[in-house]
Amino acid sequence: MKIKQVKISLFAVIVAGTLMSTSCNRNRHQDNNSDNDTEMSNDNALAEFSYNDALNIADEASSLQTGDNLGSYKTTSNCATVTHDTSTNPRTIVIDFGATNCLCNDGRNRRGKILVSYTGKYKDAGSVRNISFDQYFINDNQILGTKTVTNMGLNASNQTYFTITVAGKMIKAGSNDSLTWNCNRTRTWIQGEATQTWTDDQYEITGYGSGVNKNGNYTMVIVQPLVREIGCKWFTAGTLDFQPAGKLLRTIDFGNGTCDNTALVLINGVSHTITLK
Repeated sequence: MKIKQVKISLFAVIVAGTLMSTSCNRNRHQDNNSDNDTEMSNDNALAEFSYNDALNIADEASSLQTGDNLGSYKTTSNCATVTHDTSTNPRTIVIDFGATNCLCNDGRNRRGKILVSYTGKYKDAGSVRNISFDQYFINDNQILGTKTVTNMGLNASNQTYFTITVAGKMIKAGSNDSLTWNCNRTRTWIQGEATQTWTDDQYEITGYGSGVNKNGNYTMVIVQPLVREIGCKWFTAGTLDFQPAGKLLRTIDFGNGTCDNTALVLINGVSHTITLK
């Protein structure tokens, strides 16, 4: 009798354990399936664009003279003027979009100033430029922080490349929500260096970074180089792995070369389309 009772008790424990394990696995599966938030991915893409865009603007401004307009960002009102000061050391460039929003020809509103200090010409090996912001907004998102770009000369493929660090912060439009964004990048000039035309330039970007938004912190690493064609508003190719704290890994895919405003975010085998801003 006691043996039978022990067997029954043991059976009950096994059944209970099996049910608990099944329940845990089901809950874990449900948690994974419900982990489909793409807000952090969107915020990272917005920061990625905004600080890369500031460098593109600084690149164009470096080839202009005081009083010139930014050709690639002008509308009928021209939007931004450029002021060079070569009497200081380091030398400076002020790119002024004015105090009110100006609709640029990439479809984005900008206002405020991008400030650039530099030690040498953009193409000079060893030259350093520091980019900062004065009441600068893109589509009413305020851009803060600093970006440092160092020309490292030629790589093994005879291409000019740059190391980049960003210590950034953004206050999002229409709210008090902010996000911080830090990165270390290598930016390789893969096309257009030999021409005088700025809009045919193309870069590959590799590296890693981290950030914090209202939902927590995350890390990211570029798996396949991001491709930035100056003639396009968005990244046209490349993938990165994006890891929010306490959540599943996301893989963000910017495409295979087409200039469009969408990217795919893969979470737990499920693909989500996001619209790039």
